[in-house]
Amino acid sequence: MSESENKFADDARRAAEVMRRGGVVVYPTDTVWGIGCDATNDAAVRRIYEIKQRSDHKAMIVLASSPQEVERYTDGMPDIAFDLMDAAEGGRPLTIVYDKGRLLAPSLLGADGSVGIRVTSEPFSHSLCRAMRRPIVSTSANISGQPAPALFSEIPQEILDAADYVVECRRGETQRHRPSAVIRLTNDGVVSVIRK
Repeated sequence: MSESENKFADDARRAAEVMRRGGVVVYPTDTVWGIGCDATNDAAVRRIYEIKQRSDHKAMIVLASSPQEVERYTDGMPDIAFDLMDAAEGGRPLTIVYDKGRLLAPSLLGADGSVGIRVTSEPFSHSLCRAMRRPIVSTSANISGQPAPALFSEIPQEILDAADYVVECRRGETQRHRPSAVIRLTNDGVVSVIRK
């Protein structure tokens, strides 16, 4: 393993350890720099709402490492979800809002029990999900109402100061990534586009 691969693996391991202890981490995703935690830890999720100064009725999305993980944390996942995730793989990231989440922090869910989940193929966030062996919260690392930070340099200092760990990987990148497409998928397989 090269020195850079070692640093990458160590960074993911340290971030996962912090999340497992209920901590909050700033990390790169397939879209923007995010702030996240263990998606099953309600106290950690509530802390992110506080850090972002965000109303807790605005649900946050979740990142998962595989379609099988998505299936475990949703109650009633239509078969078409697998096809949609396959079609998105290697292309634009796709967040799917499912009718009902389960085994997740209650404050992560919408008022109707729905949850938005994206399978990430971006190397760091994927490694972090795999190291956690469960989904992680993924919300932009900004104060609510401010622009989402596409680059590390755009993250507000107060967000960095509030986090328990800030990932080293990808800090110097200058390439911006597109936001994910977002669709709603009902348990009976009806698809509606929320964001193209």
